[in-house]
Amino acid sequence: MPSKQGEFATSRINRRVLLFHSGSAVVASTIAATALGAEPPGWDKEPSNNLRALIEAHKAAYAAFDKALHDIGGGSGSDRASREEERALLAICGYAAVMERDRLAKARYLLEIEARGELDLAEHMQAVLRSTMWNE
Repeated sequence: MPSKQGEFATSRINRRVLLFHSGSAVVASTIAATALGAEPPGWDKEPSNNLRALIEAHKAAYAAFDKALHDIGGGSGSDRASREEERALLAICGYAAVMERDRLAKARYLLEIEARGELDLAEHMQAVLRSTMWNE
């Protein structure tokens, strides 16, 4: 039936139908994105060699710093070791973890460091945030 001048053509869509269809679209797009981003079954869940090397370097620097503190009771040796440990930690913070396994390993490791109260500098947070901006 043609509509009169000034009237709007209406459809049979109401709020419930619209919400149902938009919800379905969100679920479908989430499933598709997850499927596209998922790693193949049986994929190694260990971090990449690059991230693993950064973590191992930090662990070694942390152990050297701890040893320097206990062996000489502070001083220039512990200052140098502290700077080395800090650089190694900032390298992990700044690592752009693209693959899921790297993101998980990085987050877990940094959470361990944070639990010890050692992820406390503004530079740490800045490096973590910059590492998420892959295009810049």
